Amino acid sequence: MAAQSSKIEWTESTWNPVRGCTRVSEGCRFCYAERIAARFSDDGMAYEGLAKNTKAGPRWTQEVRVVREVFEAPLKWRKPRRIFVNSMSDLFHEKIELSTIQELFAIMEKANWHQFQLLTKRAERLLEYNSELPWPPNVWMGVSVEDEQVMDRIDALRQTDAQIKFLSLEPLIGPLPDLELSGIDWVIVGGESGPGARPMDKKWVIDIRDRCAEADVPFFFKQWGGVRKSKTGRELDGRFYDEMPHTSLQQMR
Repeated sequence: MAAQSSKIEWTESTWNPVRGCTRVSEGCRFCYAERIAARFSDDGMAYEGLAKNTKAGPRWTQEVRVVREVFEAPLKWRKPRRIFVNSMSDLFHEKIELSTIQELFAIMEKANWHQFQLLTKRAERLLEYNSELPWPPNVWMGVSVEDEQVMDRIDALRQTDAQIKFLSLEPLIGPLPDLELSGIDWVIVGGESGPGARPMDKKWVIDIRDRCAEADVPFFFKQWGGVRKSKTGRELDGRFYDEMPHTSLQQMR
């Protein structure tokens, strides 16, 4: 089975053993995964029944599906790579059983030649299950934070036993003046993109970049975003920031 390559700048492949989601905060308002799922939700398509187009735009149907036939796919991908887990869902969604999460963690632990990147907005559930999960070094755990209203997700992440902890500050829709980076190994920043995209102020980005530099935390600038992100690019002050956690996949190749 071939790996699903990704255009997401900070990863190489995606793996979606779970599909479907529900909105939890302002960062979900223009969810890219919801748009994609709605586009491929007709009968026989990959996201059948998981999303739909409405007068208000694409919407999740509230159904979340476990796709067992792709569970062991990473074990068949022999070339080491960075793999974003559940780009089209959230592994810590309330409808996903702990036993399913444990099964997927066991597969990631076994496929130790890859680096697995997990993101959640459900940090309270992540922390609840922390002690029930193995945390091998090839599993990177992150939380999505879009504004000050959800900073508590970072505190929950810090309390986990994940060996690599990272933040995805995307879509960044407000400043984070109280951002504190102790215990954090990597920070990604990106603006919102697609229809309805809310603007990101350069001052917010510069502040986060400088905090990362002071704390010696690798900083990755993903995009400025906008309705047409290809026009705005991903340069910040004339350069690209593609820093990765100090534990590198290159060490495994």
